[in-house]
Amino acid sequence: MKERSPVAGIHSVRTALRFGAEGVDELWLERTRRDHRLAELADLARQAGIRLRHRERNQLDQAAGGANHQGALAWVSVPAARAEQDLASLLDRLSGPPLLLLLDEVQDPHNLGACLRTAEAAGVHAVIAPRDKAVGLTPVVCKVASGAAETLPYFQVTNLARLMDQLKERGIWLIGTAGESDEDLYVTDLTGPLGLVMGGESGGLRRLTRERCDLLVGLPMHGKVESLNVSVAAGVCLYEALRQRRGSGRTRRPG
Repeated sequence: MKERSPVAGIHSVRTALRFGAEGVDELWLERTRRDHRLAELADLARQAGIRLRHRERNQLDQAAGGANHQGALAWVSVPAARAEQDLASLLDRLSGPPLLLLLDEVQDPHNLGACLRTAEAAGVHAVIAPRDKAVGLTPVVCKVASGAAETLPYFQVTNLARLMDQLKERGIWLIGTAGESDEDLYVTDLTGPLGLVMGGESGGLRRLTRERCDLLVGLPMHGKVESLNVSVAAGVCLYEALRQRRGSGRTRRPG
């Protein structure tokens, strides 16, 4: 299922046209405004075969819902995030142990798109993120995800900490990543019902999210950098889980 939503502002519209044009239905430009930046947007739309319409300022104002549209607004179709209440039925239908990816306040669309792409490739059953302070599905996210946003269930929840409690009640082991942890990812059992929890770009895992993890693990860092990009770290963790779930290697679950 897809929903249609407005993207307002010259920079945002330009990004949508350049990196997610296949999700743009039409471009609205203010009828009386003369601006070389609007002309650039019109050219991008024509090159992509996107319908171009000139509208009155009040029409743009109304569609933008108070956002500063600067005379440009794109209507985009993106997959709708799934409702929180649908997650339980998805988990009930699984025939094997669930593998979930929980993203705590990931705000960069390129990071979310990369996480979705890797998660889909690694066999993740669902990606879960909070509604607030998280990017959500956008044309840029869908472009970077390369089709994964349309096929991988993506849930946005009102309260991530509460949702984590519900997952734990189902017997799902929640493992978060933290640079200061002495527990090594590569000696941790990732074969059972599992939710991998990754922190956002700015501050990592929030306190309530961290407290609800059953275990915090670290990734070996042998260079001078202190941490990895969240999408890279997610890829490392997910593919270690995939390796273990295919029966390779000896693992243990820390007590």
